[in-house]
Amino acid sequence: MQDRPGRSIRSGQPARGARRGALRPRQFPAFALLGLILAFFAVFLLYPIWLTLRGGFEARDGGFTLFHLLEVFRDPLSRRGLVNAVGVAVCTTALSIVLALPLAVLQARFEFPFRRTVGALVLVPLILPPFVGAIGLHQLLGRTGALNSLLMSLGLVDEGIDFLGTGGFFAIVIVEALHLYPILYLNLVAALANLDPALDEAGESMGASAWRRFRDITLPLIRPGLFAGSTIVFIWSFTELGTPLIFDFQEITPVQIFNGLKEMATSRQPYALTAVMLASSVLFYVLGRLALGGRAYAMYAKASIHAQPIPLGRIRGMLAAAACLTVIGLAVLPHLGVILVSLTPSSAWHGTILPPALTLGNFDQALGHPLAVGSIRNSLIYASLAMGIDLVLGVLIGYLVVRTRLPGRSLIDALSMLPLAVPGLVMAFGYVAMSLRWPLGPGGPLEGTMDVLGADPNPLPLLVIAYAVRRLPYVVRSTIAGLEQTSGELEEAALNMGAGRTRAVVTIILPLIAANLIAGGLLAFSFAMLEVSDSLILAQRERDFPITKAIYVLFDRLGDGPAIASAMGVWGMLLLAVTLIGASAMMGKKMGAIFRV
Repeated sequence: MQDRPGRSIRSGQPARGARRGALRPRQFPAFALLGLILAFFAVFLLYPIWLTLRGGFEARDGGFTLFHLLEVFRDPLSRRGLVNAVGVAVCTTALSIVLALPLAVLQARFEFPFRRTVGALVLVPLILPPFVGAIGLHQLLGRTGALNSLLMSLGLVDEGIDFLGTGGFFAIVIVEALHLYPILYLNLVAALANLDPALDEAGESMGASAWRRFRDITLPLIRPGLFAGSTIVFIWSFTELGTPLIFDFQEITPVQIFNGLKEMATSRQPYALTAVMLASSVLFYVLGRLALGGRAYAMYAKASIHAQPIPLGRIRGMLAAAACLTVIGLAVLPHLGVILVSLTPSSAWHGTILPPALTLGNFDQALGHPLAVGSIRNSLIYASLAMGIDLVLGVLIGYLVVRTRLPGRSLIDALSMLPLAVPGLVMAFGYVAMSLRWPLGPGGPLEGTMDVLGADPNPLPLLVIAYAVRRLPYVVRSTIAGLEQTSGELEEAALNMGAGRTRAVVTIILPLIAANLIAGGLLAFSFAMLEVSDSLILAQRERDFPITKAIYVLFDRLGDGPAIASAMGVWGMLLLAVTLIGASAMMGKKMGAIFRV
């Protein structure tokens, strides 16, 4: 079946009689589109990364130097920051694996009471940004928090215990692991669902125990899923900015970069520190690939017959349900703390197990406070524009990757997923560097159009682009999943009937993948609404604050600040809850694919 003489639609290869090597007129729009997408990635993804790296090696006279990079490792404070950042990432990833792997195995392999409920509730931690959850955990586990008040009322302790640890290191690990383990869970459940049950049955027939079958058969086969999820968790926690700021943990690299932002125009040190963070992320990615992905074993094909969940007995089933619900219960503790703080009058909850009084006034203030109202309006604008960009780019990239054989389609697929592997903090820092350089910087033809640190900044374009680039992988992956499930024969039939390709895509393909586009768009919108690193760095003036920057500023304000910040966090939590439920219902088991490098 052919689109026009000389080209087979299904194969994408020249038909008989076509001249090899000749570029047919019908191919020019596709190549032009490919070029525009590559140009977008070059300007707004690769160029900011390059500026960050270049700035770390640039001498005052413009030449090359290693001085700034070496100074990072000579400075004791910078070294401690890197050690703490790596420690947080390693501990968070390890704890996330401990939480996610048993849950995934139970969910994929066994039938037990409340199994479907567990499958739905396991995504709950994703609905609250970890730095907002830190507010709730601080109230629950602080020296004068709810847990210490309970222990003292029972006579078990005489004074409050420092559960958060000196400086908040362990609190950061706990908050981030409880927030991020669902990403690992989604990848592991998807990997376990693709296993051929005959392999496990063969091992059982050979007399292998359940543990040995899991160690020698299951674990090697799910290594790609384990690696994919662990990579996201590690990089996310390694570069997380908001949570350490809430706990006032200053000796960690992301906070040190944030504090050095004002020095970018006069000092190379913030560039060098950011370059080291980027290089470290790449290094740990490679090491993880070698450790978890390099020796992954492959099946001949995916399982044609999926394994049926094995029913557990009453006692074992209840124990499995209790274990799952306990993990989920721990994961929602930060959410519970934030909700209780949002319902407490200003500074009223101190030294008691539960708030002494409750009020809904904080929610009114969260929707009526000038800073809150402005930030909500800004976030709606930023996130909506970013979602629109992502939907357009996602459809174009997905179509080029799935429906064409153009050279370079694999490159744009890889570039679209690169934001998952590049720290958001690095990207935000790169955008600030862009605003200081020609043509956006002082004296340039576009001076003031995209400005962050100037006297009258205009960060809106950079915030929208940053949100769009950071959340583009969700839309691309959901679009590709939809296109792979949609037969190209319907499109071929429309082309044979004389319809143009654009009309065929708009009237046939887009309606068929609408559920995938809605799921990806909702995720892009909601996560953009609650983006942390880009918001904290790129929005420097109150009039430009998005929600997350307003929450951070309000939390530091004495009096009613934490209560209003928590109320805003609850509004954001409700938004993400609705979004994730809808996206999960539309994407099903392919949900994990959007959180995969």
